[in-house]
Amino acid sequence: MARKMKAVQVRQAKGPLEIVEREVPEPGPGQVRLAVEACGVCHSDAITKEGWMPLQYPRVPGHEVVGRIDRVGPGVTAWKEGQHVGVGWHGGHCGQCTACREGDFVTCEVQQVCGISYDGGYAEYMVAPQEALARVPEGMSSVDAAPLLCAGVTTFNSLRHMDVRPGDLVAVQGIGGLGHLAIQYARKLGYRTAAISRGADKRQLALELGAHEYIDTEQGPVAQALQKLGGARVIMMTASSSSLAGELVGGLGRNGTLLLLGAGAEPIPVSSMQLIMKRQRIQGWPSGVPQDSQDTMAFSALAGVRSRNEVFPLERASEAYERMMGNHARFRVVLKLR
Repeated sequence: MARKMKAVQVRQAKGPLEIVEREVPEPGPGQVRLAVEACGVCHSDAITKEGWMPLQYPRVPGHEVVGRIDRVGPGVTAWKEGQHVGVGWHGGHCGQCTACREGDFVTCEVQQVCGISYDGGYAEYMVAPQEALARVPEGMSSVDAAPLLCAGVTTFNSLRHMDVRPGDLVAVQGIGGLGHLAIQYARKLGYRTAAISRGADKRQLALELGAHEYIDTEQGPVAQALQKLGGARVIMMTASSSSLAGELVGGLGRNGTLLLLGAGAEPIPVSSMQLIMKRQRIQGWPSGVPQDSQDTMAFSALAGVRSRNEVFPLERASEAYERMMGNHARFRVVLKLR
């Protein structure tokens, strides 16, 4: 008799998250099966729930997945049963297209996305391609590791690729799911760190997370405040407001970068003259490949960076999702399965 498991699926675009019983999946060639221990609930899970990308339903969401390898499929030699691993947004690549041949797996022409291309981690078991796996550091809990596979790698991996030196000013806009990690990474990487948020009540939190400076948006233009600090080398923008992005450009110093981590649909109002005269740029950044996730977790363990999480059981996935989408979570939401 086939083994059964609990899973939370979306039956159709814009449908509810529903708890169902399914057969435990078997790994095929080049695949592994994970016994899922934790899965983060991310805003990008709305892509699956709302049908913002073409995908096959029913689908199990979840791309911040951590667990133990339960079984390996034929041809898998680099991984073995019992290993503690994670699967993030980048859920595998073809290895054959031009991007893959050049080592640019992020822009693979047939890239797979965990929880969209195939079933994700809102389930007791899931199957993933072996190239999607990232090793979890020894001693790191699955709940702690899960948000690092999206929010963590997005902030850490983007920041480490910026042209910024220790002591330079890095500003983080927003102290939410992304921002509370970005502040920690910026401080631990040796940058003068400024947190930007609304209200005096956020100051103490910003300082606890490692910020050297706190800029209250209610106290005047943010760009002026940043210029008083010398101008930011990097401003990490976690919100999706295009108008706010246009305002923040004024806070950049010479050769500064406005780093976009939140996707907005509207154009960003910016003066080309301003960018030219100060050699500034606006740059977006996706999360990263499994090696980037592995690096993120390793650095987090070494430097003591931790996500602050609200934990729910799988049976309350719908409630957890709504809390996250309503921006009520402090700061990430994680489903704990084992």
